Amino acid sequence: MATLQEMADKLADDVLAAEGELGDDRFYEKVAKVLMAASPTFQEAYMTSIRVRLAERRGREFLNQALAAKRGETDEEPVAPIDFGGMGH
Repeated sequence: MATLQEMADKLADDVLAAEGELGDDRFYEKVAKVLMAASPTFQEAYMTSIRVRLAERRGREFLNQALAAKRGETDEEPVAPIDFGGMGH
């Protein structure tokens, strides 16, 4: 049997992949509520997987925007968010 984190990672991948088809970019929150009722431990592992994937998605978008600006594909350079002193994960 897969470990808790492997199962949470797989579910997070599947849920985020389904969001477009479902037309709900916050569907992962609904799944989290279902998981919380069943297993708070699994819900936290799942939410960690979701947060990491969403952060990677945002970081990749920023990288792609910076590269596009450098290559002259766009006139607008991306602006990094203000650092609020370590808030976030």
